[in-house]
Amino acid sequence: MSDAAAKISKMRTVGVFMNGRACSDTLFHVLSCAYGQPMKNEERAAMPLAGGIMQHGYQCGMLWGASLAAGAQAYRLFGAGPLAQTRALLAGQRLVESFQAQTSHTNCLEITQMSKSSTTLQMMTYFLLKGGTIKCFSMAATFAPVAFRAISEAFEAPAPEVPDPPVNCAALVAQKMGASDIQVVMAAALGGGIGLLGGACGALGAAIWLVGIRSLEQGVKLDYKAPAVADLIERFLKSSDYEFECVNIVGKKFASVSDHACHLCAGGCQKIIETLTAA
Repeated sequence: MSDAAAKISKMRTVGVFMNGRACSDTLFHVLSCAYGQPMKNEERAAMPLAGGIMQHGYQCGMLWGASLAAGAQAYRLFGAGPLAQTRALLAGQRLVESFQAQTSHTNCLEITQMSKSSTTLQMMTYFLLKGGTIKCFSMAATFAPVAFRAISEAFEAPAPEVPDPPVNCAALVAQKMGASDIQVVMAAALGGGIGLLGGACGALGAAIWLVGIRSLEQGVKLDYKAPAVADLIERFLKSSDYEFECVNIVGKKFASVSDHACHLCAGGCQKIIETLTAA
């Protein structure tokens, strides 16, 4: 077993999860440690993405966290700029495909039948009486090594066609929010609803994550009721006609990285991007 593989063993992943982390920052942390590059605030800031974005039930938090970890590794391997952003986005695509092959679903609601609208009794019944907590632990333990392989395969694939910037919505939002070069590449993996798969808006996910980093840097605790994140989501929904999912906002799934880049160059999603990046 390689050193990296040892660091993503099932027992280690479950241990991290049980130590007070959400599914999103658990996957982020386990993968970051496998690469030998833990990122304390960036990992913790992924917490609000758990439960499918603040428990709204969209893409499982494991996908958000793993995708951000993939973006960080893309930056380490390919530097800053369109190539790294494209590689990160394609890694996000592989992660979604691998997760769906494992679970048959990508959305938290489909997996747990739980969302923000669920009652306390429903949540207690699922997580305590029906073994939901153990199911999530098991899913994370199984997915972590799968995610590591998917990211590696994405980066070992032949060089992709690289469009002119902006490469995707999430990277553009990160740039406009003053993110560092590595954070921009990390955000790029989320574009088009994570890997262009059309789920909940990747630009929103990137903005939530970056707001989370700022909050942690200011000593503000993050939880599922974080006011700054809740306000950001409300502003986003007003600008997106109360749609969360990229495929519904845009009216299609993007066929390629270049297709998404052309959409942005033509002014697509401009209102949403301006809303998310407003001071």
